[in-house]
Amino acid sequence: MTRFIDLSVTTTDTPSEATPVKVDLLDHRAAAAVLGLRPEDFPGGMAISNETVTLTTHTGTHMDAPLHYGPESGGRPAKSIDQVPLDWCHGPGVRLDLRHVPAGAGITEAHLTAALAAAGHDLAPGDLVLLWTGADALWGSADYLTDYPGLTGEGTAFLVERGVRVIGIDAWGLDRPMRSMVDDYRRTGDRAHLWPAHLYGRSREYLQLEKLANLGDLPAATGFTVSCFPVSLAGAGAGWTRVVAML
Repeated sequence: MTRFIDLSVTTTDTPSEATPVKVDLLDHRAAAAVLGLRPEDFPGGMAISNETVTLTTHTGTHMDAPLHYGPESGGRPAKSIDQVPLDWCHGPGVRLDLRHVPAGAGITEAHLTAALAAAGHDLAPGDLVLLWTGADALWGSADYLTDYPGLTGEGTAFLVERGVRVIGIDAWGLDRPMRSMVDDYRRTGDRAHLWPAHLYGRSREYLQLEKLANLGDLPAATGFTVSCFPVSLAGAGAGWTRVVAML
């Protein structure tokens, strides 16, 4: 029997989102008029409902496509989310335990190699790597936006150069918190502090999964399959994604 573990957050208006989520409901009774009918024309006086949702492509659990990082990747036009190969979005998962890395700090190659050793796993092309920081425990609060570690540029290169196409994290973003990066840039004037994991995607294409959840529910670091097909939005840099682990 296959067991499914949902690795996604529920898309909702919450302090954990940097931008608001607005849902306008057309309820069952009001919908009758939109259809040119009366409520009493339907059994129970209720037609069929609808919702109009206003949000960004980076709201909730989502996948970043190469186009999000820049117009080109590796000297070629960067793929939009509707151009992402589906075979990149399904494969063996690897959970790396990085809960010891402090909030605001960078997840380095050394952190990754230690986590891989602890997992007893050698990376293989097509692995989907999930960074377990524990930050999803803050989901629902404003601290979720600021209190998590993020992947460094060297860490990103380490994974992608070993054939990893998808890197996920159970935090608001894959890079360090925005405030940490901007503060370091203003202090040093070094642009390398600004979104290094994202901007690495201008050199080699890869996909990010942000705002994962429930990585602690996985029984082990390996031995599961991840499915993460994004919604196909024409020309967009990201798409909402229901990420599921299958055991």
